[in-house]
Amino acid sequence: MTENEISKIIVNTCFQIHKELGPGLFESVYEGILFYELTQQELKVSKQQAIPVIWKEIKMDQGFRADLIVENKVLIEIKSVESIAPVHQKQVLTYLKLTGLKLGILINFNEALIKNGITRIVNNL
Repeated sequence: MTENEISKIIVNTCFQIHKELGPGLFESVYEGILFYELTQQELKVSKQQAIPVIWKEIKMDQGFRADLIVENKVLIEIKSVESIAPVHQKQVLTYLKLTGLKLGILINFNEALIKNGITRIVNNL
């Protein structure tokens, strides 16, 4: 399955979740539900996966955590904020570079229309 095929499933699932629950919940709630729904579709999903930082050949495990990684191909960063700031997109791009993944999806569930809250971010795709 390609990154684009996986992202289509992710986006459709986010639409369904947002349609049912709407905006205003904590990020952790959306993360848990999205994790559940994607695994129910028989996708391999890791939750809160550590992203180490390598500095001069030293692995620093206290780096970052990806909200969700689907099929070891697509990284998902979930937000529930008033608006996405440029730093959020840079955060996803940094995660992609650190993991070597090519596609990230930044999702802000705190939008009236979820389509306005979904941003694709690519790293050499």
